[in-house]
Amino acid sequence: MTRFLVGRVLLLAVGLLVASLIVFATLRVLPGDVAQVVAGAEATPAQVAALREQLGLDRPVVLQYLDWIGGLFRGDLGSSLVTRGPVAPEIAQKLAVTLPLAGMSLVAALVIGVPLGVLAAVLRRRPGGAAISAAAQAVAAIPVVWAGMLLVALFAVTLHWLPVQGFPLDGWDTPDRAFAALVLPALTIGAVEGAVILRFTRSATLSVLDADHVRTAAAIGLTKNRALLRHGLPSVALTVLAVLGVQIAGLLVGAVVVEQLFSLPGVGRMLVTDVGRRDITKVQSELLVLTGLVLLVGFAVDVLHRVLDPRQREASS
Repeated sequence: MTRFLVGRVLLLAVGLLVASLIVFATLRVLPGDVAQVVAGAEATPAQVAALREQLGLDRPVVLQYLDWIGGLFRGDLGSSLVTRGPVAPEIAQKLAVTLPLAGMSLVAALVIGVPLGVLAAVLRRRPGGAAISAAAQAVAAIPVVWAGMLLVALFAVTLHWLPVQGFPLDGWDTPDRAFAALVLPALTIGAVEGAVILRFTRSATLSVLDADHVRTAAAIGLTKNRALLRHGLPSVALTVLAVLGVQIAGLLVGAVVVEQLFSLPGVGRMLVTDVGRRDITKVQSELLVLTGLVLLVGFAVDVLHRVLDPRQREASS
């Protein structure tokens, strides 16, 4: 297990390094002069050149990358090219919205996907099972923006149960209002991602229903449903856990779109704004933070799957 953890930590570090290289290089090859955008259309060539030197944009690209990476090791994500303020505190403030949104979306996706996926498998030869599977196919194909608009029309406009847009100015100092502001966005992401989890759960449950140990448990006196609950669902849970490592990336991508739709002051909305302003220092740090979160979740899921799956433990022993 120790060797496995060391290997995964090294893989995580290499993944972050590669991600930083890709993010940095991609932003540097985009067309346009960052100094010209920051200086404004009325700036003279001399002013643009002076600003480029002041921001360090005239230095070799390799040195710019090494400076950025060196700052990351010290916990310094750099300074904004537009506001000149430090990036790290602003990202931390935005994460206070994005991370709870992602967490609530994950809970919603699991609550929707896992029970309905098991039910769809159990009822596979009945109209109810076919209806659940068809509904999952349809919802999984709906873009997140459309799903959000439909939920807004239902829960905010028609039923008046939930707020439409915005986040409390005092943030989590008023937790009830902050939580209520995230419910509808979380349902938007959770519904789409839950439909995907439903399909994987249904497939895993179908394979478990035909497994020898479940049929044996049913043959010695347990009902089919009880045999599934006692002997089959642990295997289904491992499959769902493996899927979550991939779905987390979808949750974060969905958060970028949903934060725009619901006017939430999260990292996704800030990222879209900074891309428009060509604030490449903030953009590269925001992208790296989001990528790091995805890699960390994948690392945690991988380790947890290793701990919970006896087959992997036996294979490594």
